[in-house]
Amino acid sequence: MNRQRISQFIAAFAQKRILVIGDLMLDEFIWGKVSRISPEAPVPVVEVVREESFPGGAANVARNLAEFSSHVRIMGVTGRCQHTKHLKELLTKDRINIDSIQSHDCYRTIVKTRIIARQQHVVRIDREKRLRLHPEHAAEALRQIEAMLPDIDAIIVEDYGKGMLEQEFAQAICRIARGAGKILAVDPNPHNPLPWQHVSIIKPNRAEAFASAGLPFSEPEDPPVRDAELLKAGKILSEKWDAENLLITLGEQGVLLFRKDAPPYHAPTRAREVFDVSGAGDTVIAIYTLALAAGASPEEAAEIANHASGVVVGKLGTATVTPGELLASFET
Repeated sequence: MNRQRISQFIAAFAQKRILVIGDLMLDEFIWGKVSRISPEAPVPVVEVVREESFPGGAANVARNLAEFSSHVRIMGVTGRCQHTKHLKELLTKDRINIDSIQSHDCYRTIVKTRIIARQQHVVRIDREKRLRLHPEHAAEALRQIEAMLPDIDAIIVEDYGKGMLEQEFAQAICRIARGAGKILAVDPNPHNPLPWQHVSIIKPNRAEAFASAGLPFSEPEDPPVRDAELLKAGKILSEKWDAENLLITLGEQGVLLFRKDAPPYHAPTRAREVFDVSGAGDTVIAIYTLALAAGASPEEAAEIANHASGVVVGKLGTATVTPGELLASFET
């Protein structure tokens, strides 16, 4: 893909209107240095240098989209606490519309705190309680989706398995999106098997693909288009989900795209160095959906999303890719 064509797509991204639905989190990073072991226990003492917070979970998908478009909406449920306030402030700062976030005392906002020293994760602290979406809150969310349909081009559903997405709610989203002819992209969770069917895009990673296909995990083989077990998993999932596009992310091998009546398409990784793969899948589904909404072919969308992922894995923390970085990745 040449510079002119990717430039045209990036320009078109700015006008695309995307709704993200899913489990919302706050990602906290505590950066420090280690120079000694604690006298109290055989653990490192981390001297804090700086602290940062970012939108996490489905909110990180919205954050990736917001680098390219100012027409991004986020839908989810949170508790009512300082963490919720901070998350909403971060999203608003990124120009993400938070009108569809429901905050109630019956939920607890998920917070993941990572302590990092010398560019290595020392420990992660999770503060979460699996929620159960109340029927009245699900009904309100569906009412909001239907009301905003004329003003969106695509919906992304991001399932982190924390309870936001249950079968009846998920099926209603599929029915509404299909009835309106909207692009519907899904990042599934094998620990929350839902009947995702007739969606535009579904994007598991390799481990999730094998789990969702009911197959034992198989170590990668090169090239992916000749990886018999991976192709088997792709065939099973293509039939199970009946998605227009099945995109399996493969880490250092890039991505593999399955489509009806077309051979699997492999886009090899574009990463020069890999520092942190956390959030890379969020980048892939965000950019792939944007590209399809902007008129890219599925293969072009896979290439663009793969380039974007190659940029973010070269950064530490929950990172995003900018339009300038994406364009530059096609020049190397």
